Amino acid sequence: MDDLTRAVEATLFAAETPMTAEEISRHLNGAPVSDALEALAEYYAGRGIELVTRGDRWHFQTAPDLAHLLRREKEDVRRLSRAATEALAIIAYHEPVSRAEIEAIRGVQTAKGTLDVLMEAGWVRVAGRREAPGRPTIYATTAEFLAHFGLQSRRDLPGIDELRAAGLLDPVDDAFAVLTGGEDSD
Repeated sequence: MDDLTRAVEATLFAAETPMTAEEISRHLNGAPVSDALEALAEYYAGRGIELVTRGDRWHFQTAPDLAHLLRREKEDVRRLSRAATEALAIIAYHEPVSRAEIEAIRGVQTAKGTLDVLMEAGWVRVAGRREAPGRPTIYATTAEFLAHFGLQSRRDLPGIDELRAAGLLDPVDDAFAVLTGGEDSD
């Protein structure tokens, strides 16, 4: 392992949060790090820890098949309300999106608390303001959303046909297509 790859490895081990390649490069005085990141990802593949990228951020994580060994306490499982689940799906498939756009797609008003729950979970963030009258706040998903659902990017979100094939949608139910903007294949 060359010195640059070792430096990238040390930087990621010491990082408190996942880092982009650009952030790692800046930390290492502008050194090009993409080859080192790929070499480390290959080196750690199949080990007890893995180097993964979520969105455009790199971090080490416990191998998924070993994660249960490190849990010390029972996770507090909170179920999302139907409104929160629908809002999360709309944000994930249409981001960036405003509350008014979420409400237009859902057909009902969305309580502020619904978006607050998603932001508290770390899955949704304020992405700025739309350049429109009233400058409404717009929302987008986070790297934590990708990590929680095991996605590399939003392109990995399942389509309506995949969800139906998995038995997660009733073949005559096109509500998901409305929420995600997908086409009904029936």
